[in-house]
Amino acid sequence: MSKSLWERVVEWTIAVGERVLAPIERFIGRRSLVGYATFLPLERFPWVEHIEDNWTVIRAEAERLLEDHAELANFQDISKDQIEITDDDRWKTFFLYGYGFEAKLGVEMCPRTAALMREIPGMKTAMISILSPRKHILDHRGPYKGVLRYHLGLIVPEDAEACRIRVGDDVRHWEEGKSLIFDDTFNHEVWNGTDETRVVLFVDVLRPLPFPESAINRAIVKAIGFSPFVLDAKRNQRAWETRFLERRRAREGDPDVAQPVG
Repeated sequence: MSKSLWERVVEWTIAVGERVLAPIERFIGRRSLVGYATFLPLERFPWVEHIEDNWTVIRAEAERLLEDHAELANFQDISKDQIEITDDDRWKTFFLYGYGFEAKLGVEMCPRTAALMREIPGMKTAMISILSPRKHILDHRGPYKGVLRYHLGLIVPEDAEACRIRVGDDVRHWEEGKSLIFDDTFNHEVWNGTDETRVVLFVDVLRPLPFPESAINRAIVKAIGFSPFVLDAKRNQRAWETRFLERRRAREGDPDVAQPVG
């Protein structure tokens, strides 16, 4: 199947962005206030304790999402570039925020989680990430070193050793109610080698930097929010929300939704 003009524009934007940002990333790595490593020390991020204190609140809302597990969006259906690392229905995502965009349905269905996310300094993306049994996410890297990735374990398989993430040459395992912060511009890979589902809170935050680098970084991240790559993901998210609500209304017999005939 040939790619649409918009798909080609998105791919071109990603390729150009990677080349333009490469020298900036090297500079940001040197100026980072929290170090330059695969996994970052949690004590450098004071807000982590508050999120961990409320982890059962977040998990309760995530558990309710699992009631509609099959209907949740596949990550690659929202972010099309993810098709390079996942092409099935075993990595589900439920967005709340993404580079300045508020996912209306996500905030409505997970209001307490959304409120907690708004308290995180420099929060740019927040979602629930659901990995089905025996799912492997292929080796890949994040798009920009100016943000860091935060994971909070919500539902972790009993055999935690078989459910892991590798960042660079370092491997970690999730624990329920515990956090990981890592630099996703190091190549990383994920495995759920168990027969259980793994669920984590997935957040991107601005990397702490001194001024004026912090201001420059904020401007770059804001510009990324207007890129075709992000705009495409926002459009896909809205389309998925519409389909999800239509299916739910049809399932519940809402008279405002047309029912199939015959």
